[in-house]
Amino acid sequence: MNQQLAGFAPAPVAARMENHGNHMLKVAMQTGNDLLARVGSMVAYEGFVQYEPNPPAVRQIAKDWMTGEGAPLMKCSGDGLLYLSDYGANVVVINLNGDAISVNATNLLAFDAHLTWGVERVKGLAKFAGQGLWNTKISGQGWVALTSRGKPIVVDCGGGEDETYVDPDALVAWSPNLKVKGKRSFKAQSLIGRGSGEAFQMAFSGQGIVVVQPSEDSTDRLRARG
Repeated sequence: MNQQLAGFAPAPVAARMENHGNHMLKVAMQTGNDLLARVGSMVAYEGFVQYEPNPPAVRQIAKDWMTGEGAPLMKCSGDGLLYLSDYGANVVVINLNGDAISVNATNLLAFDAHLTWGVERVKGLAKFAGQGLWNTKISGQGWVALTSRGKPIVVDCGGGEDETYVDPDALVAWSPNLKVKGKRSFKAQSLIGRGSGEAFQMAFSGQGIVVVQPSEDSTDRLRARG
């Protein structure tokens, strides 16, 4: 039986964050290099790892989470291996090299605690989405792990004149330097989105990427907004 299970053993550590399969994140924990992770995402750990829910660094930004964009976070510290997941969602690992990414809070699994982060309003969308949409912007040198409901696609906007249109419920993350605007289309309501009324899309243009998940289920997003 041990031989049959051997193929599921974790591979030797090669980086701070790695995928173990498609649906689990492996983090190499080191003292002094803390991690912020979604509360409830820990599935296993080796070594000595401690957890602190709602740490001061999170409470300072909590006032911005009145928007509903906030994801409850815990600080993880110590030495060992930490395994995280989010109800079987696909995990996408990104190594920021001094750049930045904007993430929907419901798709944020974990990131290095030393990274600069905060909640920001997506400009220009209030008239299309009630009070507007909010995102978590993360920047600096370090690791970020996202989740996707299914295998995501990464669209390179290419910097041309053409725009990339995305259903907000399918949006995972995007380059914060992209220009964003809203668009309504009654003709597209049977093709894009699952809500009632006209379809609302987000249009991205400029140099950068957009990460899109195959699921358009807005249940998690609505739950996060209370």
